[in-house]
Amino acid sequence: MSMAENPPHTLLQVSNLRVSLPTARGWAEALRGVSLQMERGQTVGLIGESGCGKSLTALALMGLLPERARVSGSILLQGQELVGMSEPQLCRLRGAKMGMIFQEPMTALNPLHPIWKQIAEPLRLHQNMGASESKARALELLERVQLPRARERLEAYPHQLSGGQRQRVMISIALACRPDLLIADEPTTALDVSVQKEVLALIKQLVREEGVGLLLISHDLGLMQDHVDRVMVMYGGGVVESATTPELFAHRAHPYTRGLFAARPRLGLARGTRLTTIPGSVPELMDLPAGCAFSDRCTLAVEDCLKIPPQAENIPLQSPLQNVPAEPHRVSCPRWSLI
Repeated sequence: MSMAENPPHTLLQVSNLRVSLPTARGWAEALRGVSLQMERGQTVGLIGESGCGKSLTALALMGLLPERARVSGSILLQGQELVGMSEPQLCRLRGAKMGMIFQEPMTALNPLHPIWKQIAEPLRLHQNMGASESKARALELLERVQLPRARERLEAYPHQLSGGQRQRVMISIALACRPDLLIADEPTTALDVSVQKEVLALIKQLVREEGVGLLLISHDLGLMQDHVDRVMVMYGGGVVESATTPELFAHRAHPYTRGLFAARPRLGLARGTRLTTIPGSVPELMDLPAGCAFSDRCTLAVEDCLKIPPQAENIPLQSPLQNVPAEPHRVSCPRWSLI
């Protein structure tokens, strides 16, 4: 299916999204032609190192970029163009049609208001609920996300809750108006392992029950394997590889994707064994080469890789699912077949 066709059932269609940000050294291109497509009820994951553009993509979708950011390309939410939309128009969509679970709930929640008022805010703004009705709905949402002693905690302030409890409040806020698109940006980063599992299972259950589209952002490969239908690997502000989750885990084509998987800790390694690493580090935005952003860290790179931007191409599927329409496996590297 062409990215430009935008069939009626498509929830989100992002085409050639580019974002430039002002820096002390001039304008830096932070997102370089990001494209993605999501249907209602589908889960898509964005993965990559810190600084690769995952969170910036989420902020662009929500219309929360810095004031001076330059944006081009297209973001269609149920056929409605978001790029160039005015702030009042975006405010009517945020919370109502698209919700976001932020990375750190302690900084995302307002310390001056009890949690029920923060959950009620989108209900009062978008659904014109009164105080008593929105408070009752806030209680329903807190019970839905399995917050212990929810009724007693309606008047609690964020600092009175644990990290896992605050994240449940954030999920309640994001889902309050039953949005069509839910963006979860590293939703378990600040949580311990047992709470991480609970929160992720909760998000997965709610997405399945509500039928919303989920864009999950993380650097955790195991999390992606368990919770998303399709994975998009980002580096240097662009998508370097995308495929269904089983296909990507069975057949990594891009050198960067292979490097990420090789760097995973694995059970059974002898004590003292050093983990594989990707040479070098993510370059500053102003220092990205004109060609492939990964070229200065890639063992397969040749001179053209530094100068010519790679084009995404479909590659043969290695693990197509039976009785399931095949989604393409795309990679932005002309030398992927040499691996």
